[in-house]
Amino acid sequence: MLVVEDHEDAREAVRSLLEIRRCRVDVAEDGERGLERARAAVLGAAVGDLGLPGMDGCALARRLREELGPGVRLVALTACGQPTGRRRTREAEVDAHLLEPVDASELERALEGGSAARASASAGEPGIPPTSP
Repeated sequence: MLVVEDHEDAREAVRSLLEIRRCRVDVAEDGERGLERARAAVLGAAVGDLGLPGMDGCALARRLREELGPGVRLVALTACGQPTGRRRTREAEVDAHLLEPVDASELERALEGGSAARASASAGEPGIPPTSP
């Protein structure tokens, strides 16, 4: 699991939500670092802010989708719920668009839903990767 968020408090809050649910979590503070970390890992899902410095969240999502394919679940987080933002995330092939501050159960549902979760389930893996024992 990868969390890409430029605000440290928000990044750590999302990391904590995911770690409580026994996810292995890596973090990045901008799109370029997020892309580097995604390339270096076996990634099941990425949660990212849309308003990242440099490469924004939609650009990052497009790159992740191009490089990693449809099996990675992409969830966008944003403080702004404008229709243009939702349109941009759809165009970037983001699986879920959530408003911040995100509710833990809403984030979990977003990460488990859709085609990526079905693909993971058919491969015998849960929608949210657990930590190693």
